[in-house]
Amino acid sequence: MTLSLISLLYNDIAELWYLLKKSTVQFLVINQILRKEGKIISFDETMSIANEIMHQDVVPLCATDIEDQLRKKFAYLSGGRGKDGCPVITFPEYAAFSEIPEKDFQSVLTYLTNIPSAQDAGIGFILVIDRRQDKWTSVQASILRIAASFPGNLQLVLVLRPTGFFHKTLLDIAFRFHRDDYKMKVPIIMLSSLTELNSYIDKTQLTEDLGGSLDYCHNRWLSHRTAIENFALMVKQTAQALRSFGTELAETELPNDVQSTSTLLAVHSERKDKMKEDLRIALIQGDDILKSIKRPVLENPEYKMNPDQLENQITVERLLAQLDETETAFDDFWSKHQQKLEQCLQLRHFELHYKEVKAALNIASERLSSFTEVGNSCSHVEHILKELSLFEEKLHDVLEKANMLISEGGDLIQNNHYAVDSILPKCNELQHHCEMITVERDNKRALLNQSHDLHSQLEKSMKWCDEGIYLLASQLVDKCQSQDGAESALQEIENFLDTGAGNKLKELNYLYKDYDAILNQELMEHVQKVFQKQESMEEMFQKRQVSLKKLAAKQMRPVQPVAPRPEVFVKSQCTSPGLQRESEDSSSPENHMIRRGNYRRAKSEMSEIHQTRGGSVMDDDENLAVLRKHVINELIETERAYVEELLCVLEGYAAEMDNPLMAHLISPGLQNKKDVLFGNMEEIYHFHNRIFLRELENYIEYPELVGRCFLERMEDFQVYEKYCQNKPRSESLWRQFSDCVFFQECQRKLDHKLSLDSYLLKPVQRITKYQLLLKEMLKYSKNCEGAEDLQEALMSILGILKAVNDSMHQIAITGYDGNLNDLGKLLMQGSFSVWTDHKKGHSKVKDLARFKPMQRHLFLHEKAILFCKKREENGEGYEKAPSYSYKHSLDMTAVGITENVKGDAKKFEIWYNAREEVYIIQAQTPGIKATWVNEIRKVLTSQLQACRQASQHRVLEHTHSLPLPPSSNASPSRNQGRNSKRQEERNADPVSPDGCITSSSPKYPERGKGWSKTSQSFDASEENDGWSSAEDPLNSSDAEEEGRGEKKLTPGKYTVIADCDKGRSEDLMLKSGDLVQLIHEGDDGLWYIKNLSTSKEGWFPVNSLLLLLGNSKSAVSLSSSESAAGSSTLSSSSSYSESCNISSTSYSDIKA
Repeated sequence: MTLSLISLLYNDIAELWYLLKKSTVQFLVINQILRKEGKIISFDETMSIANEIMHQDVVPLCATDIEDQLRKKFAYLSGGRGKDGCPVITFPEYAAFSEIPEKDFQSVLTYLTNIPSAQDAGIGFILVIDRRQDKWTSVQASILRIAASFPGNLQLVLVLRPTGFFHKTLLDIAFRFHRDDYKMKVPIIMLSSLTELNSYIDKTQLTEDLGGSLDYCHNRWLSHRTAIENFALMVKQTAQALRSFGTELAETELPNDVQSTSTLLAVHSERKDKMKEDLRIALIQGDDILKSIKRPVLENPEYKMNPDQLENQITVERLLAQLDETETAFDDFWSKHQQKLEQCLQLRHFELHYKEVKAALNIASERLSSFTEVGNSCSHVEHILKELSLFEEKLHDVLEKANMLISEGGDLIQNNHYAVDSILPKCNELQHHCEMITVERDNKRALLNQSHDLHSQLEKSMKWCDEGIYLLASQLVDKCQSQDGAESALQEIENFLDTGAGNKLKELNYLYKDYDAILNQELMEHVQKVFQKQESMEEMFQKRQVSLKKLAAKQMRPVQPVAPRPEVFVKSQCTSPGLQRESEDSSSPENHMIRRGNYRRAKSEMSEIHQTRGGSVMDDDENLAVLRKHVINELIETERAYVEELLCVLEGYAAEMDNPLMAHLISPGLQNKKDVLFGNMEEIYHFHNRIFLRELENYIEYPELVGRCFLERMEDFQVYEKYCQNKPRSESLWRQFSDCVFFQECQRKLDHKLSLDSYLLKPVQRITKYQLLLKEMLKYSKNCEGAEDLQEALMSILGILKAVNDSMHQIAITGYDGNLNDLGKLLMQGSFSVWTDHKKGHSKVKDLARFKPMQRHLFLHEKAILFCKKREENGEGYEKAPSYSYKHSLDMTAVGITENVKGDAKKFEIWYNAREEVYIIQAQTPGIKATWVNEIRKVLTSQLQACRQASQHRVLEHTHSLPLPPSSNASPSRNQGRNSKRQEERNADPVSPDGCITSSSPKYPERGKGWSKTSQSFDASEENDGWSSAEDPLNSSDAEEEGRGEKKLTPGKYTVIADCDKGRSEDLMLKSGDLVQLIHEGDDGLWYIKNLSTSKEGWFPVNSLLLLLGNSKSAVSLSSSESAAGSSTLSSSSSYSESCNISSTSYSDIKA
């Protein structure tokens, strides 16, 4: 409806435009033509013909098109009217009238006759030709020219003839005899004066130059005509643009996505604003024109406009009115269109959010359905409940989004959205889904709460039974022999039985009835076992009561106790009676005998219990469980303390650096250096506080599985690498400003005894502490389920320490033009003595190379070896960290090695390009040499394997048409996959399990089998003679024979440098640090040895001894040179004493 109104208004404006510019002139032209032909037609017939012509492409004249011709003023339309209302066109005196081009003359006359209305123009024009100052010949020529070119209907022609007598007389005679030559069928009246002119045209309708009083300014008239025509054209174009834009909007299809709808709305809004701006400009222009037309009346209220001025005013007012109506109609149409687009955008947003919320609800339903377990213990149920709580936190956000979306859909429906049929079903579906999830969640929590309640009762009962058993075991026989002792023991039993009201289980029938919803077969069996244990314990108490009552009833004389001093038993922290703390005088033989008696009695009673309930006797596994419990407690407690210390530093120091109240205490050089001083400590804090500590607490009941926690978060520990790399800068900044008043004030507020630098060292100490705790946990968990995870976690932590250490050295390399990251992973780094022996070069250089070594620091990457010169820096602490000046590098694709250089077990060769360049490398110890040789061999082997795989791939491409062999349906188990994966990682991991950040060298090969791919110790000296990635190292046998010939073992005492359990005897195991004695060598490569640390004896393979014992024949496990070589690495050595103190205090009560 609104669009139709805009079209109608546009047609009105267009009609006005055509009437203004075309209709009059076409009508006059047609009428004039017909009159000249002698035909007389009606006005209606004339307008019909004019309408036909109007629809043709006739371009009307505008004032701007002939502005220069109009300014000549050889003819003008003053606005005056004759007695019959005929428009008056004046031809004033114009000297160059005859020189006016015909085209210009015709255009001006056509334009002037086009201005009056069709009605006035139909009456006819009155021409006033002023030739008072002209000659007869000029008058005659002017009349003839006007008669031939005038396009309109003429009513009367008035000529003011020349005033000279001669020309006046000549004109009268010539005009009388040559009237027909003018081809005008209207009267031509020759006037001699202005007075005669007034008799035909009123004085008020004549301009001042013709003796009249009509106010006429040609420039003003021309300005008005130009402005009106431009305004009319602008109004027409604006109306046409609005109609086209409205049609486009009405025909636009609504998009199906949010982005397209938003874009369309923005584009349409922008175009609407431009249309509105055009309308505003047109209205302003029309108002200005109307004010200019009305200005004479405003300035002089008695001023009367001529008909042309009145017609101009009416035209402008009509255009303004139609423009206002068009704007109103367009605003109405745009409002509806905009509402529709906005509702479409709301719908697209709703649909998009619906998809997101629906997907989130589906995920939540799947996650909720995974909570199928009811738990097998209180801690397990609590763990599940904690996971459920975490899930509920996330679920709360999803449900809140769903409810908000439902509310949003309701608002859309209430606001009469056009897509109610699409919105309402989606809202109902979301509501139903949310209700189902809520009900299922409540059911899961109710079941878990029931399970927790049941397991709490079971654990209370078990604990009560254990305490009762411990009470029976702790009652001494000698004390019970007296009446008082028996009565006292009997009273203890009765007091204990009184505590059973809140700890004993109900009858099984009641339990089954109350917890029927959660009882499965496994849980029912557990309930039955606990109930049987409870019954057995109560039966033992009844028997003890009977015995004690008999003793209490007898009148016996007191008996002196046999023990020389009373035995003090302290209740163990363990819930089982088998583990008790020994007293200070436990070495006394008397106490030992008494304890053995008590132990036997307790063991006898325990045996009775176990026999009645089918249990097993407590053994060393329980002791190990207690030790594991201590380790996990220490790990969690120190983790909590560590997190609190980090938070204290971040809040007490780092945050205070941004405190405006403390800004005056900060030195200028310390401004904006918070990131340098604290590094990424905040990132480390968030990781430990939000993630790692919470996950560690989940393993408090399963300490042997804590290795999984480390493995799952191993990537997150990479944050320490960034912190340690920044530590030198932080240390340097601290040394510069350690005396700053700001640090002193912060330390005073925190009441810290240690300064900030001690706390900045905490992350470094903490990352090295984990491997110590993992070692302890692994020691007590070797036969547990999580032992492999603990071993893998330990190796991974040590790998991180090595990576951190290597990266701190790598960032100190200077002078290398390329990107070190392009060289691949940094595998090894260390200092060596290097000789060069190149084929190409001066002989003198070769000679010098043999005797004068260079000190170089080597960096072994996956793709290259870098040779650098180590430069020590002056300073203290981290400021004394060395830098490495890059010298040259070798591409690993062209590198080969010779693993043994005769005459020195610490040397090996690295050669390049088929021995064009040879570098003799001397390590500080044979162990370091073996480590490097092994690591280089791994790189070359991986290159060889890559080449073989590429070759096999090319062969497979040629034979891809052959049928494939049938694949096995059997898949390896999880443990098998993990074992194979760990074995591969151990074979390739450069970190040894004893805490040193070094690579391990492979075992010596067995005769005839080539090199073994496993790795053990770093003291092995491989003797493979020179191979590279282009050769197969597995086919070398020279190294095997040479190695066997050079290294021999002799009887004596040796120190073991690595762990091993490869002995022929199952009891004979060697651990790092053990002192062993080699007694004599047997056949088949075996030695008979004795482990002096464990007093175990047996046969041991010589190949393993060569790896475990190395070259050392002393009681010292590491030489001074090895210690010096490892002093610069980041390892556990910095906190070794601290860890020893912790261990001694933590386990003193259980390591008897």
